[in-house]
Amino acid sequence: MTTATPARAGRRAGSRPGPAAAPARRRAGRGGGARLAPYLFVLPALALFAAFRLYPVAWSFVLSLYRTEGTTQTWTGLGNYERLLHDPLFWKALGNTALILVVQVPVMLALALGLAVALNSALLRWKPLFRLGFFLPVVTGLVTYGLMMGALLNQDSGAVNWLLQLVGLPEVHWLNDPFWARVSIMLALTWHYTGYNAVIYLARLQSIPAEHHEAAAVDGAGPLRRFWHVTLPGLRPALLLTVVLSTIGTLQLFDEPFIMTGGGPDNATTTIGVYLYQTGFRYFDFGYASAIGYALVLIISLFGLVQVKLAKEED
Repeated sequence: MTTATPARAGRRAGSRPGPAAAPARRRAGRGGGARLAPYLFVLPALALFAAFRLYPVAWSFVLSLYRTEGTTQTWTGLGNYERLLHDPLFWKALGNTALILVVQVPVMLALALGLAVALNSALLRWKPLFRLGFFLPVVTGLVTYGLMMGALLNQDSGAVNWLLQLVGLPEVHWLNDPFWARVSIMLALTWHYTGYNAVIYLARLQSIPAEHHEAAAVDGAGPLRRFWHVTLPGLRPALLLTVVLSTIGTLQLFDEPFIMTGGGPDNATTTIGVYLYQTGFRYFDFGYASAIGYALVLIISLFGLVQVKLAKEED
């Protein structure tokens, strides 16, 4: 009868795991799979984002470094960006866009604020009906409402000129005069987006505690002072949101001028978006169009950063 040495006994003991070792390994394996599961779920979305977002953005930057002439592309480096600095039509498009931004956006947001205050008033009846009515223009498709506004403002057969003549006023060359064409674009934008911004303000107004207004009234503050010292400070996040969104939307403006006026007359309504489209899909200069797009991205980023910084400084 032989007895096992301590070393041999140790090898036997180590060669066969105890009853708790196998479940531990299974738990470790399940833990590794659980950690990978979230990445597997988001992988399809990431793949689609990379294919349809990241790749076009990266390729457009590559295109901006080439000059397109017919079917040939020539490396030009930063030549397209230097061309922007000396392109009078680009600067005119930028000026048209800036004019709409400076004039139309403040008017629209002021109207939206007044509309939101009116819709929030306790004296107003049938509030849901009015809210729906003012929000409906936002639901209208961009192409549809652009065609509709173009038809209403048509010089010869438009309903607006017909109403003007009905009350004895002269007709207006809405879409054929540079000044009135810009006014037409601003009117269309104001009609379409005022209700959208008003709903944002209204939602924020309803979150302001009524006790704040009551305390201000007890202290002797009138309606105007309550609006200035209670309502406006409470609306600050919504105001910042709408200013940023309206600025970005105006800088990207394309549908309305393209549908209503085609950028005319005499390029009076040519925005950066319209000019980018014409450069790329009318003249097939995709390299220069890509440079215009990246210049627009830079402008939008600068405006957004300035607005957010100013808002933080006010806080």
